[in-house]
Amino acid sequence: MTRELHHLRYGAQEIQYEIVRRPRKTLEIAVEPDASVLIAAPEDATLEVIEAKLRKRAAWVTRQQRYFTQFLPRTPERRFIAGETHLYLGRQYRLKVVPHIQESVKLIRGFIVVQTHRPTSSEVTRDLLEAWYRDRAHIKFPERIALCLDLFPDPEAFRPKGLIVRQTRQRWGSMSPARRLLLNRSLVQAPIDAIDYVITHELCHIAVPHHGAAFFELLDKVMPDWERRKQRLERVMA
Repeated sequence: MTRELHHLRYGAQEIQYEIVRRPRKTLEIAVEPDASVLIAAPEDATLEVIEAKLRKRAAWVTRQQRYFTQFLPRTPERRFIAGETHLYLGRQYRLKVVPHIQESVKLIRGFIVVQTHRPTSSEVTRDLLEAWYRDRAHIKFPERIALCLDLFPDPEAFRPKGLIVRQTRQRWGSMSPARRLLLNRSLVQAPIDAIDYVITHELCHIAVPHHGAAFFELLDKVMPDWERRKQRLERVMA
């Protein structure tokens, strides 16, 4: 199996794509959740043939890329200094850095209070806050998964076999073929209803792995207001 990177000009856009050559007879074009384009091609397919097929599907490819791009995290970089605001479950909290012999992070009356023996080091404050976010994500996400499962007529049929919490720049969540749910650590900063939307979206992929009509029919059924939730996710985390 070989891999090749290429690009194709389509109107004012440039489509970057990767060719994976395999011992197969047909050519398949896929847009991945990170909006990248992957083409599985026969080993003897010429670049001209591949580009001709991609050009015919270019409108579909760009539509899929726009769809996936809406899920990519766009939260701006925040500073880890006293007075800066940080999100948790959709609410803004002001950061307070307090000198202390013991290191800890707590929510206290509208503040995220970071106790540290190095209060002037933004790097130390960042590490403490990131660790706190990870801990909160590992607590909150399983709670929300349990509640989202109740939206389905047969919850056990949609129960993931594992949960992975990871900081990623690719997207808010994904569901692997092995039914392992990956959620972006940054999602714990989003509102609860937006977190539930991402989780429910990914749980639907257990039954319908693609984004065709059947997928949205299922999503509409279990979460009729998913578009409102998605819009709030985009607005708060933009």
